[in-house]
Amino acid sequence: MHVIILGAPGSGKGTQSAEIVKQFTLEHLSTGDMLRAEISAGSELGLAAKSVMDAGDLVSDDIILGMVENKITANQSGILFDGFPRTLPQAKALDKLLKDADQSIHCVIQLDVDNEEIVERMLARGRADDNEETIRNRLSVYEEQTAPLIAYYRDQNKLSTVLGTGSITDIFARIEKILAK
Repeated sequence: MHVIILGAPGSGKGTQSAEIVKQFTLEHLSTGDMLRAEISAGSELGLAAKSVMDAGDLVSDDIILGMVENKITANQSGILFDGFPRTLPQAKALDKLLKDADQSIHCVIQLDVDNEEIVERMLARGRADDNEETIRNRLSVYEEQTAPLIAYYRDQNKLSTVLGTGSITDIFARIEKILAK
């Protein structure tokens, strides 16, 4: 089973992903975590990605798709895609990568959270790249580039929208009902 979790930065994708992978035994693929690891390692990819991420922009599709393809090839069970795809071209490329591997996306969970709550959450978590201007830019980039994925997956009858507010347990219970089907 392959699952995508969609939502604006700070909507709780990482928190809910941890619960989903435990409950449903999926490999957690977070491109954000993969990129932060590259940055921490000081790799060439990490240094290139850091300047883009610090500005609140998205890393190039070629870099991201290469990392994702390696994970799909190595995976034997299922993957939870957290923060990927972010754009329509990435979604179409992911569909092609999976089709070539005789696989597909089974379900897309969209976490729905108000932008002002997201700003508060992200400022509270205290990451170096989380200042209000960068957060608002990231939300704007999300609206422009990632929001079209909602229609894309809705048209494929794979999208389920989940209210991403309340306790972590309550949000996960909503997600669990969808994935248990």
